[in-house]
Amino acid sequence: MLCGGTSKAQPATAQTQRIADQVKAQIEAKENKTYPVFQAVEFKSQVVAGTNYFIKVHVGDEAFVHLRVFESLPHENKPPSLTSYQVDKAKGDQLTYF
Repeated sequence: MLCGGTSKAQPATAQTQRIADQVKAQIEAKENKTYPVFQAVEFKSQVVAGTNYFIKVHVGDEAFVHLRVFESLPHENKPPSLTSYQVDKAKGDQLTYF
């Protein structure tokens, strides 16, 4: 990994799913819809003053969304926040910096 760059894409973990679950309500509010499925499948991370996570999430049928979630440093005691997202993604779409 390059300093300041993102990691390689890797399969989602239980921690990735936990982070995605914590911002699910935020994207549902922004998109004004409810996702019946919300399964993290892949992620990249970027260490900054905290960590940015780029997460590919399956949201039902053949639909996917890409999330950028910021997790602050532990001493700040803040929940993860959705900082950006992309909708209308497909399973084969690569996670990129956005």
